[in-house]
Amino acid sequence: MIFELITIGIFVGTISGFFGVGGGMILIPLLITIGFNIKAAIAMSVVQMVFSSVYGSFMNYKKGNLVINEGIWVGIGGILGAIIGSFFTEILSERTLEYIFLALVSFALIKVATSKKLENQEEKPLKPLILFIIGFFIGIIAMMLGVGGSIMLTPILVGFFHFSTKKAATAGLFFVVFSSITGLIYKLINHSFDKLDLNIEYALSVAIASVIGVIIGIKLKDIVKDGHHKLFMLIMYAVILFLFIKKMFF
Repeated sequence: MIFELITIGIFVGTISGFFGVGGGMILIPLLITIGFNIKAAIAMSVVQMVFSSVYGSFMNYKKGNLVINEGIWVGIGGILGAIIGSFFTEILSERTLEYIFLALVSFALIKVATSKKLENQEEKPLKPLILFIIGFFIGIIAMMLGVGGSIMLTPILVGFFHFSTKKAATAGLFFVVFSSITGLIYKLINHSFDKLDLNIEYALSVAIASVIGVIIGIKLKDIVKDGHHKLFMLIMYAVILFLFIKKMFF
């Protein structure tokens, strides 16, 4: 099992660094496939996201690709939202969580696919209050589902505010730092891991391996063209959607 989890961790970390996602939307279906229930998968996903997002954002900052000021306001909103989202995880049924997850992946796929950025079109400036509100609602859903939040943030930035997918991915990964750390602290305080009888060795195996993957993913992101990056992102969402539908209904 450890070897499988390390392999999954490296793969998920690569996806995380390349697409700016926390990794939960990839990790959760994979963990369910190898036998974990969705609540245990969510808990392991939160641990993994802390590792991959912190190191990945540090790499993006060192490369000069991360705008700290915008990310801070989204992150503060995300912290408050994540606290509420962690509470909902405890009271909602597994089937309800699965349907919410399915709806969000569908939204992301449609929004990124239909987004168009004209050559002379500039990114819309975002006020701190707007950033805070976006972060707050994304934080709620992120911790409900054990995903980093960029599954929603990236399509919003690309579809409504004309960010390139690469810049949105960098912002999305930074947001995951706030939401995942808050969610982890909440779960530790409320002994959520103990209630699930979660194997910490398993969780750390995935998390540490994901750091190796995130290094690979960010290096790949920096060398591909924007158009190709968007195409790869659409493929990722489509594959996740297919696998999750197959798991839920077949």
